[in-house]
Amino acid sequence: ADGSGADGAAPGGGWERRLAHGLSFLRRRVTGEYEVDEFGYDRELTDQVLMSLLRPLYEKYFRVEVKGIENIPDTGGALVVCNHSGTLPLDGLMLQVAVHDNHPADRNLRLLAADLVFMLPVVNELARKAGHTLACAEDAQRLLERGEVVGVMPEGFKGIGKPFADRYKLQRFGRGGFVSTALRAGAPIVPCSIVGAEEIYPMIGNAKTVARLLGFPYFPITPTFPWLGPLGAVPLPTKWTIQFGEPIPTDGYPQDAVDDPMLMFNLTDQVRETIQHTLYKLLVQRRSVFF
Repeated sequence: ADGSGADGAAPGGGWERRLAHGLSFLRRRVTGEYEVDEFGYDRELTDQVLMSLLRPLYEKYFRVEVKGIENIPDTGGALVVCNHSGTLPLDGLMLQVAVHDNHPADRNLRLLAADLVFMLPVVNELARKAGHTLACAEDAQRLLERGEVVGVMPEGFKGIGKPFADRYKLQRFGRGGFVSTALRAGAPIVPCSIVGAEEIYPMIGNAKTVARLLGFPYFPITPTFPWLGPLGAVPLPTKWTIQFGEPIPTDGYPQDAVDDPMLMFNLTDQVRETIQHTLYKLLVQRRSVFF
């Protein structure tokens, strides 16, 4: 961002430069002089606006600590595979800020999101502009082959909507579709573990009838929601740790490796076990949920 050096400018010059920078950003928006890729990703809007809106939540509210960011390669495609939790998918957004703000090579995370995200008005638009795309093998492979860092949470709704009693216990990883996608693209898999998201909305119940009526996979009942109305939707200010593990290479396998169900199972299990083991390790090191 060309306005990033503004703070170090001479007194009085900083705000003028920021204002000029803001006005030129608005002008480009109005005149349509900005680029989006074939998936609808708007890099400028993500960098200048969306990340700035999420950053206070990331830095001040959840006080996210990032470990092992160097395990995401500086160039080429990589598949970040992560646990999913927290009733609402804030973990995906915080993961995106973690990569965006900490990676030495300025990498951006392209998240694979559930169909539901793209059915919701406004959310659908914002998700596309932030670089999220449908969780399908074709899109994931195209992004990896283009050299993007792609993020996937294979537990899906089983992970994010699990009861509080099952916190930090990984749910099933589907049929390991993410492994075959990484193998086809020859991209390394980076296991990632997030601690802190499980406690933001402790889900003590699930109103299944309400969920069915609304067309949602679950309808959470927490100690504060729906009892406190909109106030109950405020997440608890837990302290987060995001750890990226060592990359698991996939480029050494033969061409037909994707047709070997045993290999698929073993690789999927290896990734899952790595994430689970790291979660337990981080939980043991954690002093408190909030500090």
